[in-house]
Amino acid sequence: MSLPPPVPRLPLAVFQSRRAEVQARMRAMAPGAVLVIPATPVAVRNHDVDHPYRADSDLYWLSGFEEPEAVLVLRAEPSADGASFVLFVRPRDAEKEVWNGRRSGVDGAKEQFGADAAFPIEALDAELPKLLGGAKTLFYRLGGTAPEFDARIARTLSSLRARARLGPGAPSRIEEPSQVLHEMRLFKQPEELAAMRRAIELTRRGFLAAMQAGRAGAHEYSAQAVLEGAFRGGGGRGWGYPSIVAAGANATVLHYVENESPIGANDLLLVDAGAEVDFYTADVTRTFPASGRFTPVQRRAYEIVLAAADRAIAAAKPGATLDGLHAIAVRALTEGMIELGLLSGDLDELIKENKFRGYYMHRTSHWLGLDVHDCGSYRAPDGCARALEPGMLFTIEPGLYIAPDDESAPAELRGLGIRIEDDLLVTESGAEVLTANIPRTVAEVEAACAR
Repeated sequence: MSLPPPVPRLPLAVFQSRRAEVQARMRAMAPGAVLVIPATPVAVRNHDVDHPYRADSDLYWLSGFEEPEAVLVLRAEPSADGASFVLFVRPRDAEKEVWNGRRSGVDGAKEQFGADAAFPIEALDAELPKLLGGAKTLFYRLGGTAPEFDARIARTLSSLRARARLGPGAPSRIEEPSQVLHEMRLFKQPEELAAMRRAIELTRRGFLAAMQAGRAGAHEYSAQAVLEGAFRGGGGRGWGYPSIVAAGANATVLHYVENESPIGANDLLLVDAGAEVDFYTADVTRTFPASGRFTPVQRRAYEIVLAAADRAIAAAKPGATLDGLHAIAVRALTEGMIELGLLSGDLDELIKENKFRGYYMHRTSHWLGLDVHDCGSYRAPDGCARALEPGMLFTIEPGLYIAPDDESAPAELRGLGIRIEDDLLVTESGAEVLTANIPRTVAEVEAACAR
């Protein structure tokens, strides 16, 4: 008895609408253009074990197709046979499907995913020249996630140029597809926001569980286990990026992912994690005391970071910029560094000379969506910081990190790492904090940690 074929996670109409808009934008930029997107290659973990496969975000966003060894081709205008959306996919194979799961195959690519035409992936070298021949512009990302595909594109273009006297020539221009795709992906549609809200709800459940499990005497992995259990147990795909669960001085390492250390009685536990639902990921950081209550010095430092986050959040609205929000957070944090005895001198001079970077070395915000550091330009066409607009989704994540061996810092602050990160949606009148119900004030955090 055969299993039913894979189907898109969203209605076909969602992907059809996206492709139609991409085609319209391609025609406006370069009539006669063709877009090519290869799937992310399968990556070997060790020996004969692969890393869990995750589809290329652009390919998924345009088609809903999740399988490896695929290539999407989209024409700005239909070909003579009426085809504009073409998929190359793995063919059905009963024996391999027994071992490795269902495949859509050529028929499924058309029937389930709406491709106008589909071919087995083995036919790519024979068919790709026909699809690119005569096109004036090729939208293709050189140096992307499938670098070996660059060589295939180069061979195809070289072959078309060599045969130009006998038939259609090669595209004369290669354009970066992000100009079209990533500008569209930057503005989230209702179905995307619905997935984000579900991801954030699972993230909330995970953080509440971690705040209970992250106690003195346990290990970082104990908190990680219940955190990620909530992500998967609630129906999500799991995490959208490797979880950071950092106790004590480990929290001063920005991308700490070992998650193996014991949790000390007076440690703060910094957790940076996000559930992924329908390929959309939350991105949240909370810092909480293993003892259940902040010490006076921990509370003082925590409230400085919280104030920086709150000031930046209050300023988030259409017309604001991420550079401007970063400047607000930097100013609040630098004021706090002076208060804590980490820095001394004139506030404006300290900021001008980047003295704060010894204790706050990253930016305050990034785009969020299908990728944790989602696509979209941070600059306007004139090179200035772009203004926020309704539909944009981004983070605010100020932090304070004092290295354990920083002899210039007060002894009671050494090894302290604090970050608070929230996910915001720009609205018509301001910004909605989608993660507001994940404990973040001192009182909320201590209540969530109470046992």
